[in-house]
Amino acid sequence: MISTLIQETAQGVDPLLEGEPVEKTLSIIELVTTGGTAGIIIIALLFVLLIMAIYIYFERLFAIKEASKVDANFMNQIKDFVSNGKIESAQNLCTSVDSPVSRLISKGVSRIGKPLDDINTAIENAGRLEIYSLEKNVSVLATISGAAPMIGFLGTVIGMILSIFEIANSGGSIDIKTLADGLYTAMTTTVGGLIVGIVAYIAYNHLVVKTDKVVYQMEANSLEFLDLLNEPS
Repeated sequence: MISTLIQETAQGVDPLLEGEPVEKTLSIIELVTTGGTAGIIIIALLFVLLIMAIYIYFERLFAIKEASKVDANFMNQIKDFVSNGKIESAQNLCTSVDSPVSRLISKGVSRIGKPLDDINTAIENAGRLEIYSLEKNVSVLATISGAAPMIGFLGTVIGMILSIFEIANSGGSIDIKTLADGLYTAMTTTVGGLIVGIVAYIAYNHLVVKTDKVVYQMEANSLEFLDLLNEPS
């Protein structure tokens, strides 16, 4: 017994540690690559969707923030110009300010002298165009938030099919490595799809809230302008 311990120690084997479980770690890259070709393709597709969602979110966020900037004295200046009959000065002021509010007011100023209903209609039509411009590509985020989890579940189905196929063709001896690859595909794609879907969903709803604030700002200034025109001279 003593001689056996001496021999094992001389060979670099610690008999006291032999048989103890070895902790195995798995990095994210290994988790993706062990999922097989189908898993890698689906994860790559989800990664592309994630990049698209992040790009659209920040591009729209900066655009909406820029659109929400309106000088506090803008409407006061418009009131002074219109009240004093300086229509051209009011139009020049609107042209010098690049914002949805200024473009709506510009549309209204250009219709001064026509019936109030015509002015209101012109402002509403311009408002629809501005809202469409603010919501550009935001619907893509909604699509990604719904499509990404489904793509992830597609990977789950593919992974399970691969695992079942290996079990059916194992002939009584299951290759654990190949079976694990199918399960990795199933799990990693599901997690990836849910992560991308959650990020896109949160980004979409945040942009909707920001857009609604700009729309409210446009409506408030448009009503203020129409009230100005409706005041008795």
